[in-house]
Amino acid sequence: MPAGEDAAGRLEKALSRKSSMHVEGESDGRILPAKCPNNGEQAPAEGMEGRRPAKENIEQATPPRTQSRTSELSDLRGVREVAGRDKRTRFSALLHHVTTALLRESYYSLKREAAPGVDGVSWQEYETGLDEKLADLHRRIHRGTYRAQPSKRAYIPKADGRQRPLGIAALEDKIVQRALVVVLNQIYEEDFLGFSYGFRPGRSQHQALDALWVGIMRKKVNWILDADIRSFFDNLSHQWMVKFIEHRVADRRILRLIRKWLRAGVSEEGEWSKTEVGTPQGSVASPLLANIYLHYVFDLWVRHWRKHHATGDMIVVRYADDIVAGFEHRADAERLVQQWQDRLQKFGLELHPDKTRLIEFGRHAAENRKQRGEGKPEVFNFLGFTHMCGQTRKTGRFILKRKTIPKRLSAKLSELKQELQRRWHQPVAEVGKWLRAVVQGYFNYHAVPGNMDSLNSFRAQVIWRWYRALRRRSQRDRMTWERFWPLVDRWIPSAKILHPHPNLRFDARYPR
Repeated sequence: MPAGEDAAGRLEKALSRKSSMHVEGESDGRILPAKCPNNGEQAPAEGMEGRRPAKENIEQATPPRTQSRTSELSDLRGVREVAGRDKRTRFSALLHHVTTALLRESYYSLKREAAPGVDGVSWQEYETGLDEKLADLHRRIHRGTYRAQPSKRAYIPKADGRQRPLGIAALEDKIVQRALVVVLNQIYEEDFLGFSYGFRPGRSQHQALDALWVGIMRKKVNWILDADIRSFFDNLSHQWMVKFIEHRVADRRILRLIRKWLRAGVSEEGEWSKTEVGTPQGSVASPLLANIYLHYVFDLWVRHWRKHHATGDMIVVRYADDIVAGFEHRADAERLVQQWQDRLQKFGLELHPDKTRLIEFGRHAAENRKQRGEGKPEVFNFLGFTHMCGQTRKTGRFILKRKTIPKRLSAKLSELKQELQRRWHQPVAEVGKWLRAVVQGYFNYHAVPGNMDSLNSFRAQVIWRWYRALRRRSQRDRMTWERFWPLVDRWIPSAKILHPHPNLRFDARYPR
């Protein structure tokens, strides 16, 4: 083993012993009673469904400050109330909700550091003369003279080393898309089902993780289907997309805007190419369009399938195109996969043959595999965590364990190492402040019950890399551990569990 890795390993063990005083509170795996909920709960997860979802209020980014703003919120609330009362209502007049005030809010909700699109206009540049620009944009939208610009092609590295294509929209396209998403959300938040979590107001990745944990722990789940739709965003059919939207939207001006975005094309290195299928990943409207597409292609279908075809318990959790389903009986899972493949072909999609797996998983998996002379139960990945079959320390009962996907942890450390090299000669305090933000941000997502070892490993590797970087800065004044530890205590947060046990948060959010 290289000397550096051996030293980092010793450091990791020392930090692990030091942090063992932190109590995680999940080792016995008990299903604890729910806390008293607040008002305004959202629709329950499909894995626990069987009861009507509670009404939820319209999400308000800011409180109303003027009479006109109050009127706009009232109008949007009216759209949502009508959408909730009758699922068959088609809205023929929606574009008038896209006001100058809504465009302004959309502009200020965008990321200010985002890369510019083909127009080359940054967020800061557009702010100069903002009122006049938004008024002109509003006129063009309502007169029908607004033109969507092609998306600028960019690539980001994936954890497996491949490149993920992104589409960077022009700034005005982002503003208009964001405003229209706010309007359409009033309709589709009444339609979307409980097990859909991806890119929806008031929903998060951790809520999807909670729902999956609770579903596996409380339902009779013996098999897990880890499904992946091959290149979903690239193969989404424009024709079917518009047909699905027309189920609820009859405003031709809204449909025309959506068609413009779908057909705007892609610009890569100055060359424009036409888009017959797909929607660019990274655009503001793509998450909503993807949810609408999968709502009709998958969600409604699988809900009907579970009620009328499943012979045992079944759970489903979907985050965008990342889908996990649990089954009591293997025969149910195999029949669903076959029928699902046939259905996807109708809409121009297919399951990825290498990334779609059916594995034995659950409270009886370890015992069953042991009797057959097989190894430990297989694991599956979902939203950055590897899910494993485990046992509680005290009673030996089944518990669903989660840890950070090793490849994700390694990729994050590799990215951090490169950034440390770039910041080689910056002041120590400045680098320390940046590292504190990076480590705390990592903990904010990954600090779930049962993942303490991964947190300690990440922290130890960060400390080791920073120490090596500081030692290489100067040949004369080498950094020593005695001088370095005060910097660690000041800038590097300690590893501790930040998220409650999944069943506590789930039950508090979705009370029975």
